[in-house]
Amino acid sequence: MAKLYFYYSTMNAGKSTMMLQASYNYQERGMQTLLLAPDIDNRDGDNIISSRIGLSAPAISFHTADNLYSLILSIGRKQTVDCIFIDEAQFLEKQQVKQLSDVTDELDIPVLCYGLRTDFQGNLFTGSEQLLAWADELTEIKTICHCGRKANMVLRIDADGNVIKQGAQIKIGGNDDYISVCRKCFKSGMIKRRNDELMLEGFDE
Repeated sequence: MAKLYFYYSTMNAGKSTMMLQASYNYQERGMQTLLLAPDIDNRDGDNIISSRIGLSAPAISFHTADNLYSLILSIGRKQTVDCIFIDEAQFLEKQQVKQLSDVTDELDIPVLCYGLRTDFQGNLFTGSEQLLAWADELTEIKTICHCGRKANMVLRIDADGNVIKQGAQIKIGGNDDYISVCRKCFKSGMIKRRNDELMLEGFDE
């Protein structure tokens, strides 16, 4: 029986690398994978998923208004689909998570979603919230805060390294815009190490 999986983490934890490796493992065994990614994030160009260590693979971009069940059903009529991978799953809409659950339940195709859990203000993304509720299996991909604790939160910073506390939930960026930190450093705004001392920005508001 197929399942809906959600692999979640903070920024720069290796989500895309893990996803591309998993897709390769399927393909190495003669299975056909389908990679999907929201068109809201096109840092690597349209119709491609890339990781920080240089791995990449072609993908099909979708819009927030797209019906993913219909899209996958249409693709499945033209080619074999043994497993589906969703990159940046935090950007899924509520109805799209339900559609992916229909893919697993009705088409019997496993769907593996990879994405962030929370935004820079500590709030759940819509896609992540729905996946936490609907997924059959949840797996945290772990990374480390600069203080040595497990990083489970994300801080947004400006060009000068200052913590940004307000703004739109979605701002596409990478290493220069976000830092993964533990909850304690998230609360205090400790963002980087300089001469073995943590810079304190404050995140009380």
